Amino acid sequence: MKLVVVSAGLSVPSSTRLLGDRLAAAVGRRTPVDVQVVELRELAVEIAHNFTNGFAGRSLSAAIDAVTGADGLIVVTPVFSASYSGLFKSFFDVIEPDALAGRAVLLAATGGTARHSLVLEHALRPLFAHLKTVVVPTGVYAASEDWGAEGLDARIERAAGELAGLMSGLSGARPGEKASDGFAEVVPFEERLAALRA
Repeated sequence: MKLVVVSAGLSVPSSTRLLGDRLAAAVGRRTPVDVQVVELRELAVEIAHNFTNGFAGRSLSAAIDAVTGADGLIVVTPVFSASYSGLFKSFFDVIEPDALAGRAVLLAATGGTARHSLVLEHALRPLFAHLKTVVVPTGVYAASEDWGAEGLDARIERAAGELAGLMSGLSGARPGEKASDGFAEVVPFEERLAALRA
């Protein structure tokens, strides 16, 4: 399965990228995944050009293809002005509206203070609901004081377990097949959505 980490961190090294890497490693301990990282910092100019000329450059096209072709996504943004960064939002704005429908997503964010932890629920979750993704219940927020402190590792492990399970469920059984437990059929959300539209 293909897992893509979208990191909107701006600095090098970046705590945002570090959180994404730790989440991806935790998912990889639960299920076999090929991990690809999309660093939005490197795509900033192409994203801006896409807004002005309507065409994605080579690197941006490759990033969009990676994200839309993934079985699961880990999206991580730093918090600016109590919300996701403009670069983060701009990247998802250049993706076709239904291209992420049914994709399994883990939400994560970093910030200087724990007071911004609700960004996961008040900004990120509504955005990815609008994109018709399937978001895992546990989001991971890491404030500066969380690094090395008790609690962050447990949140990472819990969220990673949820994403691994969701990715396996969405890609494991196909319509008309019994799931491995014999009790239920798993139909990917995007296929259900297509059937409802037909």
